Amino acid sequence: MIQLVAFYLFAFVVIASAAMVILARNPVHSVMWLILAFFNAAGLMLLAGAEFIAMLLIIVYVGAVAVLFLFVVMMLDIDFAELRAGFVRYLPLGALVAVIMAAELVFAVGAWNAGAIDLAARAAPAVTDKSNIEQVGELIFTRYVFLFEAAGMILLVAMIGAIVLTNRTRGGVRKQKIADQVRRRPQDATRLVDQPTGQGVEL
Repeated sequence: MIQLVAFYLFAFVVIASAAMVILARNPVHSVMWLILAFFNAAGLMLLAGAEFIAMLLIIVYVGAVAVLFLFVVMMLDIDFAELRAGFVRYLPLGALVAVIMAAELVFAVGAWNAGAIDLAARAAPAVTDKSNIEQVGELIFTRYVFLFEAAGMILLVAMIGAIVLTNRTRGGVRKQKIADQVRRRPQDATRLVDQPTGQGVEL
């Protein structure tokens, strides 16, 4: 009984907060509602037994993505009149995308009612005597290890590319001298002082 109540509670809050993300006039408030939706979606994942996905939602999406959205939104000088004008201009395209997504949802529900295809059992057979985290770890580092390594290499190349693009010579910007930092001795950088009691600090 408690599981059913928790499911309906989390589901209601997720749907309500997702609606507020769209309906909120202030972009900062929209990001805060998005964070609430992530937290409650993590609760739904816990109820489904996918604790690894729940922790990913908290750590990655709330701790990194949503906070990044919040900082970007707070630093931007947003012109709300221009946003409303853009909304009217792109309303037909947005309505078309909404109709297509609604049709996909109806098609997916109909296909599910006709008979679900157990794709999860084919891609990742479930083992009842192991936790969700153990099963995900075994799949990543056995069956999908090459795809996992390829994803890591792609992220590494993207990081190196971002560093190369931003590490350009600019006037008035002092660059680090790594060799000088490596050659510096501890006795040249720090000084140990036995400060007497009751006296000030010598600067």
